[in-house]
Amino acid sequence: MKLLVSALEHSANVHLKALKNALGDDVEFEGIFDASLGKPIVDLRALAIMGFVDALKKLPFFFKLADRMVERAEQCDKVLLMDSSGFNLPLAKKLKKRYPDKEIIYYILPQAWAWKRKRILVLKRTIDRLASILPFEREYYSPDAPIEYVGHPLLDEIKHFKETASPKIKRVAFMPGSRKSEIRRLMPLFREVRSRLNAEAVLVVPRHFSKEELNDIYGNLSLFIVAHDAHEALLKSDFAFICSGTATLEASLIGTPFVLAYVAKPIDYLIAKALVKLDYIGLANIMFSRFKGRALHPELIQGDVTANALFNAMNRIDRAAFIEDARALRGYLKHGSSVRVAQIINEEEV
Repeated sequence: MKLLVSALEHSANVHLKALKNALGDDVEFEGIFDASLGKPIVDLRALAIMGFVDALKKLPFFFKLADRMVERAEQCDKVLLMDSSGFNLPLAKKLKKRYPDKEIIYYILPQAWAWKRKRILVLKRTIDRLASILPFEREYYSPDAPIEYVGHPLLDEIKHFKETASPKIKRVAFMPGSRKSEIRRLMPLFREVRSRLNAEAVLVVPRHFSKEELNDIYGNLSLFIVAHDAHEALLKSDFAFICSGTATLEASLIGTPFVLAYVAKPIDYLIAKALVKLDYIGLANIMFSRFKGRALHPELIQGDVTANALFNAMNRIDRAAFIEDARALRGYLKHGSSVRVAQIINEEEV
């Protein structure tokens, strides 16, 4: 089988690698994905965007890329879309118009429940199979919608979990994100927090940055141990400071207590605040509040992100209680998703 894949984000490609293992060697990928999985039509580094303003600047590039995907789809048996709704939903419309009988599967759905709920209707009309990784997502769709909770991909990828909290904080992980702009905004604060710690400090850095980029983006790294494996760094750390994103859910599942720190461009933050009506920005908090009625971890946003606030939040958190909450969150998500999504892809169309 030849599968047209659209996976623009780094996190989506991590999940795609686990899915490829479940699919086996009989499925060939075509389209947009990490180069380690085949021969993509574009370098993923060219797709990185940060915020609404940056997205607008790159619109012409993405329009052309979507047209290339539509052409490539002709030789593919099915389509797999992952996350990145700003690109994948318009692409789905084009694909369905050009190839009405070609099955489109969406894995890691647009968070339409958080904003733009009209997109749910678009998804129902355009997508043949909706593979949800959030247990509560089904309730936002009509009973006849082709949506199924398939499990969560992080439970395929995380192999070890904390069972107890250490008596003292001996090692702290710092995870300022994967995009250059968000890293530059958080690193001065993280560096100041690190200078106050009487503990080892691990800085988790994406593997794709060169040595020259490290100096430019992160600045002085002499106070940190540089690591690349996020799961290992979190497992071996007693606490973490994390930019919003997938890493916050990874820490929540592993059982490493942390503070979410989010600093965006002012205009991007104002736009997001106007559009998104949620009590929390961390996905673990959003899910945990669904079945426990409270947050799992602290969140500091925009002007509230100061070295003092980060340091004080670390000292206030009950690390033993966090590990118990992490166990409850894993129970809520139940299992991984790769096996079920591979079954959906391999199913014969009715």
